Amino acid sequence: MGYGAYTSSDWSKLKASGRVDSTASASQIFKSRSMDARFDPKYINMREAFDSEEHPDTTPIIIGLDVTGSMGYLSEEIAKNALNETMMKLYSTNPVPGPQLMFAAIGDVNDNAPLQVTQFESDIRIAEQLLDLWLEGRGGDGPEDYALLWHFASAHTKTDAFEKRGKKGFLFTIGDADNHNEIQGKYIEKIFGDAPEGGDIKKFYKKAAAKYHIYHINITRNRPLYNLESVMPGHIVEVSKDNINRLPEIMISVMQCVNGKDKAEVIAQWDALAQPVVENALKGLTFETKRKFIF
Repeated sequence: MGYGAYTSSDWSKLKASGRVDSTASASQIFKSRSMDARFDPKYINMREAFDSEEHPDTTPIIIGLDVTGSMGYLSEEIAKNALNETMMKLYSTNPVPGPQLMFAAIGDVNDNAPLQVTQFESDIRIAEQLLDLWLEGRGGDGPEDYALLWHFASAHTKTDAFEKRGKKGFLFTIGDADNHNEIQGKYIEKIFGDAPEGGDIKKFYKKAAAKYHIYHINITRNRPLYNLESVMPGHIVEVSKDNINRLPEIMISVMQCVNGKDKAEVIAQWDALAQPVVENALKGLTFETKRKFIF
């Protein structure tokens, strides 16, 4: 997938159609009341981000959203504002060539829909498929299972960036809770239809990190992320709930830093209100470039 190009006019048309109402709640925007088979990992062999004549040098970007419990506000912000802002800023700042986005809705292994994944797309279909995801809203306030997306990324995505050029894509998970410290094999079999090989989440992270630069954006609630911090130190971004409108700038800044751009230059490109938020988000992160940078 990934044909076409994202435009502001297409976004305006989508909003005018009534699918994205700036005054609507998350439940009103996301109207699905069950998981669409199109997004069920059990029925997906491979999600592909391939080059084309239109996009000869593509970069896969995966954004996984915690859709459990009280996290509806995150999906609402992404649908109303952050998706469009992210796409427009991706084009204006050009942190990576040929961005192709895939969204994922992440829950708990015991949910009815523990994981949902869209296609990789380059045009307005990114938004159209995002809006068709189911916000199940279960999962409670305990640990979630972002590692399900790591497994999907490593075992069920194929990208020309990695296969042809040896270049990693980007994978961001966004939520306000820790991850369980393991995934049992029975859940891998149940959710993906794969061989029931479970284990410590370090195993799943390591496999996905071979193909993607992985960062977790923690919507801070003053709760420690013991499991995630042990698996991915230097790859956890802290953001307050009040600043989630700056997610586009934060994700793009991470991409730019990974690609070797100077941190001060990255921060300075944003407006005065965004700069302190981005500076704080980048604090303590490790960026795997040709050499390691630790801020």
